[in-house]
Amino acid sequence: MAKRDYYDVLGVGKNASPEELKKAYRTKAKELHPDRNSDNPDAESQFKEANEAYEILKDAEKKAAYDRFGHAAFEGGMGGGPRPGGGPGQGDFASAFSDVFEDLFGDFMGGGGQRSGRGRASRGSDLRYNLRVDLEEAYTGVQKAISVPTSVSCSACDGTGAESGSEPQTCPTCSGIGKVRAQQGFFTVERTCPTCSGIGQIINNPCQSCGGVGREHKERSLSVNIPAGVETGTRIRLAGEGEAGMRGGPSGDLYIFIEVQEHELFERDGTDLFCRVPVAMTTAAIGGDVEVPTIDGGRSRVKVPAGSQSGRQMRLRNKGMPALRGGGAGDMFIELAVETPVNLTAKQKELLREFEKLSEENNPQLSKFFSKVKSFWDEMKS
Repeated sequence: MAKRDYYDVLGVGKNASPEELKKAYRTKAKELHPDRNSDNPDAESQFKEANEAYEILKDAEKKAAYDRFGHAAFEGGMGGGPRPGGGPGQGDFASAFSDVFEDLFGDFMGGGGQRSGRGRASRGSDLRYNLRVDLEEAYTGVQKAISVPTSVSCSACDGTGAESGSEPQTCPTCSGIGKVRAQQGFFTVERTCPTCSGIGQIINNPCQSCGGVGREHKERSLSVNIPAGVETGTRIRLAGEGEAGMRGGPSGDLYIFIEVQEHELFERDGTDLFCRVPVAMTTAAIGGDVEVPTIDGGRSRVKVPAGSQSGRQMRLRNKGMPALRGGGAGDMFIELAVETPVNLTAKQKELLREFEKLSEENNPQLSKFFSKVKSFWDEMKS
């Protein structure tokens, strides 16, 4: 049977780049691998056919010869190509397939061949610390002392994991790579080195303090600068203050997550503050002044206009929270809550009844409401 065109086998055009050829072969290898196609008797021959095509086309000289002479360029053993009779030799297969081995199975085998396992030195983990501050501290900024349980570099061995006077040795099994390869049929299988567990080094005389790990657990005290204007969710990064690295590797980072606690007087919305201030019914009616607190600990006098109703807001500019990264401060909004007096004396009740008789024309919202109610009832009757 005539051999298929190599470009057709891989499903690419003659102008395909090396990257496109590799991608096409990788797809075919996944699709046609015999282990995945036990119910397809032709899968193995098709798999070998794809390998043969890639073995020729990935080589620039062989590809040029094939483009000019076709399959005839490699008949009779020419060009160092596949063996006569069609299929490639065992060495040719390994050569072609090794180019895409890590792409196909790297994720399952723990990484590609160019990686050096977990390495002799690895970065420490990042840590998170949740820190609560009150609103006044968020307004002014503050220095906070915190205690963080973490892993630090072993002081006895300086993080090497080896007892003083000795050093870790390069693993003789993997030569420091951390991985070993074994040939299994058509495949070269890469596994974590069983001698050093992927570290690339072995410790013949481990440190007695840390047991060869190179780290020890301690509670560390730190001083954290909380800038003015922080909000709940603000994240502060302290570089290198996380968990110590392995085998002398760099430390991770410490992330401080801020939570600003609720305040008994002020409610925050971004850089603006809101304060609900109760005012006497008489003050709301005839007007007057009220004294209100500000977040900086000061006081401000606010003029209440005559006839003010509950919910009315007044603004104090630049009396809110500072912006975290500069840009001024927000405003403070005063919301009036008109309070009805309670526990009245007989004299007060008598005065209020007299006041009510005299003020029927001074309650526009009340008059408007009952006018609507009367219209509603009249409509219902008709």
